[in-house]
Amino acid sequence: MRIAVLAYDKISPFMLSTPLAVFGEPFVAGDHQIDVCANEALRTIGGLAIEVSHPLEAGREADIVILPGWRSADEPLPADIITELQAASERGAIVVGLCLGAFGLAQAGLLDGRRATTHWARAPMFAARYPKVSVDAGALFVDEGQVLTSAGIASGLDCCLHLLARISGASEANRVARHLVVAPQRAGEQPQLIERPAIASSADRRTTEILEALRADPRLVPSLDELAIRAGMSRRSLSRHIRARTGGSLGEWLKHVRLARAQEILVSGTHGVESVAQSAGFPDAHALRSAFRSELGLTPTQWLARQRQS
Repeated sequence: MRIAVLAYDKISPFMLSTPLAVFGEPFVAGDHQIDVCANEALRTIGGLAIEVSHPLEAGREADIVILPGWRSADEPLPADIITELQAASERGAIVVGLCLGAFGLAQAGLLDGRRATTHWARAPMFAARYPKVSVDAGALFVDEGQVLTSAGIASGLDCCLHLLARISGASEANRVARHLVVAPQRAGEQPQLIERPAIASSADRRTTEILEALRADPRLVPSLDELAIRAGMSRRSLSRHIRARTGGSLGEWLKHVRLARAQEILVSGTHGVESVAQSAGFPDAHALRSAFRSELGLTPTQWLARQRQS
């Protein structure tokens, strides 16, 4: 697939590198062609200078067009970038706005009547400026099919990994996530604002060790009481530490971990929903199907068929 990243002067190097890391690194198996496109030489935050080989118009053949952030929510995007976003939408390309890039998509009229998100600190401004957009200020990213938006900064990785799963399958997205050393299972509805204390105290470290053990083998089904004893803290304290690390309860987190593992197993060619459920840690096939329906709106069979069509 051809992917165009629309760049601009004073771009954040992190925002620019996000789609390049997910779609353009040598270890990505999908053989996607990704080009950075700009109509000017780029100066970035921190004083870096970047020479770009492709003008903005070069992105008109792309299947996916990504706008990685924007300089300021108070500054309108230039007409040439808006033109490229609109042209991409008109030809049916997937258009992505990362972080404040959502403002550009809204300015181009691509989000009218759609749900979208952006950085939580600018969500009220976004909603006031674009009343035709249904703003989800809490989501990490929003997938509206042809248009995707993400929340602030690092959530662009979640959005790009989600998009990679759409076009290349969950197994490839999870493999790339492992190379990037990021969690592959963060869903779009996971909240932006989570208290994530640094892993400094022994309680923090023990909580992290417990979660990583469960991630390594989601078939484990210890009770919260058993885990609390293992961690040397009360059930209430462990629950609090887990919520601070994951944004939800142990059960919610485990469901996402098991769902991600089930997706990996399905695309690997394993047959039989009951076998997949058991290997992924679900109690039975019914629980696996329920998780797929509630999180993805599809049955495992329907989801796998879509992966094969990608």
